[in-house]
Amino acid sequence: MLDALADRLSGSYFGRSNKQQQGLVLLSAIVLLMWLVEAINTIDSNHLDSDGIEARSISHFWGILTSPFIHASFQHLMDNTVPFVFLGVIIALHGARRLLIVTGFIILIGGLGTWVIGPGGTSTIGASGVVFGYATYLLTRGFFDRSIWELGVGIVVGVVWGAVLLSSLVPHSGISWQAHLCGGIAGVIVAWRLSQVDHRRKLEPDQPDVIDFAEV
Repeated sequence: MLDALADRLSGSYFGRSNKQQQGLVLLSAIVLLMWLVEAINTIDSNHLDSDGIEARSISHFWGILTSPFIHASFQHLMDNTVPFVFLGVIIALHGARRLLIVTGFIILIGGLGTWVIGPGGTSTIGASGVVFGYATYLLTRGFFDRSIWELGVGIVVGVVWGAVLLSSLVPHSGISWQAHLCGGIAGVIVAWRLSQVDHRRKLEPDQPDVIDFAEV
């Protein structure tokens, strides 16, 4: 009996450890891709800067997908990398699937919102919208989950990054507050929806980690 309990605990530990490693590997791959794109962009005299989000441009709609990976300079990239990694690690510890869902949702929904309300005639680039989405996701997860642990994580995120995030919503020249706002809204939505998925999985353990908005 003790052997069976030990095997179960060991399997749970190593399974969780492997899940966390996969999440961290995916996060590292995303960051590496951003830096690789910026290296190519620099060599190409920043010609990729025009491949971001061009508001309400049907022919450039695909910029929603490329925008987060393009930056205006290495300094711009560094400014986004630090909070991206800090916040991303917390999400990645829940596994690669969770990180992929949260990141993909924020890129798509946040990017779509930026495409709708962003200023015309400009190309919005950078991962700051995703950073805002990560922050609001972590800030609101505990509220939706009624989890003391995740509420604590949200408080830490708010203390460390709250002032910076709020100040970035104020319009500044060369900074897309629209991308920040839309990314933040997307983070709240995905936190709310995934909390429902997690609750359902507690009742149905075999339930996949999939967001089906048709059920809402």
